Amino acid sequence: MRRLLLKLINRALLIGPVGPMMGSEAGVHTNSRRRLVVGLGNPGMNSSRHSVGMAVLEALASRLGVADSWRGDRHVSGEVIVSDIQDTQIVLLRPRLLMNINGVSVAKAAVKYSIKPEHILLVHDELDKPLGKLAMKQGGSARGHNGVRSCVECLQTDVMPRLRVGIGRPSGKTSVDRHVLGRFSQEEQKVLSGILEESVDILLSQLTDKENMQSPLLPRGGRPASQTGKQRERLSAPRKDTATGQT
Repeated sequence: MRRLLLKLINRALLIGPVGPMMGSEAGVHTNSRRRLVVGLGNPGMNSSRHSVGMAVLEALASRLGVADSWRGDRHVSGEVIVSDIQDTQIVLLRPRLLMNINGVSVAKAAVKYSIKPEHILLVHDELDKPLGKLAMKQGGSARGHNGVRSCVECLQTDVMPRLRVGIGRPSGKTSVDRHVLGRFSQEEQKVLSGILEESVDILLSQLTDKENMQSPLLPRGGRPASQTGKQRERLSAPRKDTATGQT
């Protein structure tokens, strides 16, 4: 019932116009490529384990020298930075919506900046990996992550590559909800800075590798979801999958 309710909320929030591109966002060279990097999390809880994706995005913005350039954009229900890496325009996004409906912000940004789902890189926490472990996932199921599930439902596809940042499972009798919404312990904070730096290295590698930057077919295991109504009209459909197998 809860999952159905969240799906209905996602769809309801997506109804409505998306603002046009303005200012420097519109002045993209014709040979420039554009990518969207999203830090999933809860607004106002940037220091929690569940919002570690936002912390990674902040570290990326610092590395790019644009950490003071965040600005609110009501058209995408989030905060954005538009920057450049080589000949690629990078849009950084921190949703201002709760984790369970982060996908609404991501889908709106995808439409506003004309970015295909396969060119959207999600950064999020991963319970099933210990703190310090990082992994890239090339599309596929949400694996129980509500923020990713929201993105899949709103974009109507699961092809988005993801950087999964391990936060580990709770110990003892601590509930999962309390664990993910809690802050990193002092011991965890000692290794967190290294994790953020390594995460940024991986993101920059993904964003500057020419093979990764090609317009790919659906990743192995990726699939387009059924599109209906306004979302089919508003979101560009990914290319047909010619690969087989699972990841």
